[in-house]
Amino acid sequence: MQANTTKAPAAIRVDLAAIFVSLELSRSKWLVTSLSPGGGERMSRHLVSGGDIPGLLDHFAELQRKVEVRTGQRFRVISIQEAGLDGFWIHRVLEREGIESYVVDPASIATSRRRRRAKTDRIDGEALVRALLAYNRGEPRVCAMLRVPTPEEEDRRRLVRERKALTNERIRHVNRIKGLLFSQGVSGYEPLKGDRRKCLDALITGDGRPLPPALMAQISRELDRIELLIQQIKDVEEARDALLVAADEPTPALLLSLKGIGPEFAAVLWSEG
Repeated sequence: MQANTTKAPAAIRVDLAAIFVSLELSRSKWLVTSLSPGGGERMSRHLVSGGDIPGLLDHFAELQRKVEVRTGQRFRVISIQEAGLDGFWIHRVLEREGIESYVVDPASIATSRRRRRAKTDRIDGEALVRALLAYNRGEPRVCAMLRVPTPEEEDRRRLVRERKALTNERIRHVNRIKGLLFSQGVSGYEPLKGDRRKCLDALITGDGRPLPPALMAQISRELDRIELLIQQIKDVEEARDALLVAADEPTPALLLSLKGIGPEFAAVLWSEG
């Protein structure tokens, strides 16, 4: 009997001081799950078209109106959403409209280990509301709320992240060229060297033939992409170095003065950390 009673869902505190709302965001629709004062433990759900901020704000106003009719008081709205592809623009809009908003790390929300948990927008929305309630009560280690960067801080990160993406893309093209040549018995070719074109013309297959024309053309196009990436990485690094020099705060200069820390690592620590 004791084992059976533990499966019952925990009761929700109904003496709420606000309207607690979670947002499950997707490209086509936003699921709004809310728990309002005077409504007991029942959560309501409402769909808003993806990107429809006026529709979302109208729904919040309607929730406040219904609660005011039911309780005779006007309550503020507290919102929570998971960090994801939508970034932080929705959070900034809500805060500008006077709504208390939080962005949570989805991996930090505790889930049951005893049984497999279903994955649906409805259940996720309820879990977010429960986490927001517990966080608002001051319970420790409930979830990890993100510190939302300013638009300037967010834009400052792009140079470091773009360089990483360009470097990964360059590695993919280098590996593709080496794989194509290895299939012909050729090894030791380095596509990043300055004489890459000259060395390519001199390559001989493992069975003593010149490289086939179609393969030569394919590798030449891969080298075109690599050379473009090399130039783009150089441009990004120049912009990164200029940003570190022109920074208004002393952190970048202090990091660069440390032995063993170069411009890239200093930029990562400053912009991301």
